[in-house]
Amino acid sequence: MNLKIAEELKVAMKSGDKFKLSVIRMLKSALQLEQINKKHELSDDEVIAVIKKQVKIRKDSITEFEKYGKTAEVEKLEQEIAILNVYLPAEMSMEEITKIIDEVFAKVNPTSMKDMGGIMKELNARLTNADMSLVSKLVKERLS
Repeated sequence: MNLKIAEELKVAMKSGDKFKLSVIRMLKSALQLEQINKKHELSDDEVIAVIKKQVKIRKDSITEFEKYGKTAEVEKLEQEIAILNVYLPAEMSMEEITKIIDEVFAKVNPTSMKDMGGIMKELNARLTNADMSLVSKLVKERLS
């Protein structure tokens, strides 16, 4: 994974795509910082976790910018997310997510919102390529 990012960095440099280059450099910096914190080479799963975190930061920023009508910033962040998403595995479909939520509900058999933690713990283990904020929202709707 790190090799693919390094290769993309070179391609962006050669093509003169300054925007993509800045996003990839930011990603590379975030990965290096995580590697320093973990004190070992990052596995592909750890690299994916860093990329997901970067995407989440941008999605949160988009929400804030939309509140204040800053469309130029929103568009820039959406472009950054598009570049970062190239390095992530495809997200699970709504049908796949719903099916796994059904399975977990059948296993855990929740009775109230107090069971949310147990459900989310089980879902976190089983849903590797899903938007967990969406999953959390779906679980809350089902529990209420």
